[in-house]
Amino acid sequence: MNLAFKDIRKNLGRFVITTIGIGMLLMVVMGMAGIYRGLLEDATFLIHKIGADLWIVQQDTRGPFAELSRVPNSLVYRAQAVPGVTSAREFVFHTIQREHRGALLRMSILGLSWPEDKGDWLQLVAGRPLRENHYEMIADKSLGLELGEKLKLGKDEYTIVGITNGMVSTGGDGMAFTTLLDSQAIQFDSPSEAIRLERAARDNRGQTSEVFVQQPQLTEQLALPTSQLPAVAAPSLSAVLVTIKPGADLLKIQALIESWQDVSVYTTAGQEDLLVQGIVDKARKQLFMFRVLLTIIAAIIMALIIYTLTLDKIYAIALLKLIGAPNRVILGMILQQAMLLGGLGYLVAYTAGMQLFPKFPRRVVLTNEDLIQLAVVVFIISILSSLMGIWKALKVEPNEVLMS
Repeated sequence: MNLAFKDIRKNLGRFVITTIGIGMLLMVVMGMAGIYRGLLEDATFLIHKIGADLWIVQQDTRGPFAELSRVPNSLVYRAQAVPGVTSAREFVFHTIQREHRGALLRMSILGLSWPEDKGDWLQLVAGRPLRENHYEMIADKSLGLELGEKLKLGKDEYTIVGITNGMVSTGGDGMAFTTLLDSQAIQFDSPSEAIRLERAARDNRGQTSEVFVQQPQLTEQLALPTSQLPAVAAPSLSAVLVTIKPGADLLKIQALIESWQDVSVYTTAGQEDLLVQGIVDKARKQLFMFRVLLTIIAAIIMALIIYTLTLDKIYAIALLKLIGAPNRVILGMILQQAMLLGGLGYLVAYTAGMQLFPKFPRRVVLTNEDLIQLAVVVFIISILSSLMGIWKALKVEPNEVLMS
């Protein structure tokens, strides 16, 4: 090890710069694994946090997160009537993008089933749960909204009464929580001019319809908002969340509800599998490919660096052989340098990552399993990258020192 340290001290500047470069490359490899873990946690966090046993969604759809799902409000009462069901609640989820403070604000809004659900299950870092049925909102810290701030969405203004941390959607957007009615009002909001044109179109159709000509009083109904027309159904839900009684047969209840012809039913595990295999799967494969490519690149760069360092020591290696130093001393010096380069590079990657990863726009989650796996890979790379230098050192003849 003494020879390795002496050689490093001789070329300390180049070794430090090389170590930092390798460390930055390994930090990216480490970050790829963390981004995937964060993506997986973001995709499944809300599903586990809500705590529903069954998710009832539109027939032949994959649920409210993977694709659009629309079910009627009456489905809540149908689900409550199923034997073994403790409760059934509405679930409305959608993503919006608005302009706020001169910048784009993108958020995913979850409608809480008021008054049963006031957001008490949310982990608030400031403020309180909802107390009113209208015009109150709980927002995640990542949205940049402050406690007590007013946010205009559609025709209404909402007050931020609570702040959460780490509540993001599958797409990484910060989440906001309102009551179910407010969430639907935001989702189905229409501009005033669009409402006026719709009423004018209805009135025009009414004037040409024989039914309205014979009953002129019906024409007055056409001027009402769409939500107040008797023949128009109430806004639909994204899903219905079902909680079953302790000891009840989950699979039996699921099979009973699945026998209905207008819905599909998923357990929490099933909903999670749909997200992982659908939304997260392609991202996982892409991140894995980047990790493999970057690991190969890191191995090639380290091999070239060790080879270059060996070329710079040709004279010293020839001199060592001339005075009778065994090959194991020379080869050990090269291997030890490679191990130091890999170990210090890993340390730089971990230290820099701990400082930079929290500032990333997406959550980066580093697990002990991933860190140990990368450490093993770096160890193997260090050994393999030293082979080129060892091969060159073995070819050096002792008489080369006399010819220089």
